[in-house]
Amino acid sequence: MKLVERFLNYVKFETTSDENTGVTPSTPTQMVFAKALEQELHEMGLSDISLDDNGYLYATLPGNVTDKQVPTIGFIAHMDTAPDMSGKDVKPRIVDYQGGDVVLNAEQGIVLEVAQFPELNDYVGQQIIVTDGTTLLGADDKAGIAEILAAIEWLQEHPEVKHGDIRVGFNPDEEIGMGAHKFDVEKFGCQWAYTMDGGAVGELEFENFNAASAKITFKGRNVHPGTAKDKMINSIRVANDFISMLSRWETPEHTEGYEGFFHMVGIKGTVEETTLNYIIRDHDRKLFEQRKCEIQHLVNRINAEYPDCATVELKDQYYNMREQIEPVMHIIDVAEKAMERAGVVVKVQPIRGGTDGAQLSFKGLPCPNIFAGGMNMHGRYEYVPIPSMEKAMQTIIEICKIVAE
Repeated sequence: MKLVERFLNYVKFETTSDENTGVTPSTPTQMVFAKALEQELHEMGLSDISLDDNGYLYATLPGNVTDKQVPTIGFIAHMDTAPDMSGKDVKPRIVDYQGGDVVLNAEQGIVLEVAQFPELNDYVGQQIIVTDGTTLLGADDKAGIAEILAAIEWLQEHPEVKHGDIRVGFNPDEEIGMGAHKFDVEKFGCQWAYTMDGGAVGELEFENFNAASAKITFKGRNVHPGTAKDKMINSIRVANDFISMLSRWETPEHTEGYEGFFHMVGIKGTVEETTLNYIIRDHDRKLFEQRKCEIQHLVNRINAEYPDCATVELKDQYYNMREQIEPVMHIIDVAEKAMERAGVVVKVQPIRGGTDGAQLSFKGLPCPNIFAGGMNMHGRYEYVPIPSMEKAMQTIIEICKIVAE
């Protein structure tokens, strides 16, 4: 099965994750996909194939180098898609892109517009895979899975190409921040690995946000509005006061590069009780800690005016992997050299988000992130250029060659 064929098959599986279930995998559809991949790995003839009860799937392509020791390396991708938009009944379509807007769904008036997504201009003359505008596509990260297995198949078909043991790992629940939590690093048995989970062709990432979540609850006092003077406490209004205390400029829509932010991702309220959900992000660990302190400080300010009104739950989610990668920068050198051999212009940049590789790096498996090619992830305008997927596949092959050399 070839690269594009694999990908088009994989996106037919609904694998949306759900942070509210409290189980792993968070949705049963992910296990359905994991079992299909397990069967595919058996058909490919890989060894050490194992699928655990939590939906973590591992396998090995044995090495063919006999005259020296070659490090065992791994390639990892996640099976789930983001809960931001439906991943059910995905209808992918290949477009020969010659420029201009792409009509995804004429009936519903859904158009992939160059004015909104100018990066489309980089892919004129290429084939791109799009949705019908009613779902996300799932290139994040089924493109990564397809690229890994297509590269493994290529190595099997070219036994003259020398490589060490190659481990592959596919995990659930990356999109809800739980992908690496139950990943068995010891069982995986690699000296280092790469997640194939980046965006545009050429991206190479080994530093990411430090991340935390904040759930702030405001307790109000409901009294009939006709007699509410000096008695009512409207938790919705108090929550609004809190929102206005945070800088409007330190939000995702006003930041880039290494700049951190506060991002409100949910609000639910009545007069009696209102809850705000934030994510807190910063590349700099010191500034990250200051941001968490700022949230607590503002909660204290609210309570100074409305005693015992506000409470906050702060939870760290992951940290910047850079501090784990810097001692082993040769693995970045390998990736850069592989990209160059594959004819890819390397773009080293920070991840303005998280990745399983960050958590895995802190669990003892250094794991930078390499592009998988997907664009506009998590929404109806997601697409992936086929040449970008091919370059990702070639990069994996070149990494395997370089490590063996």
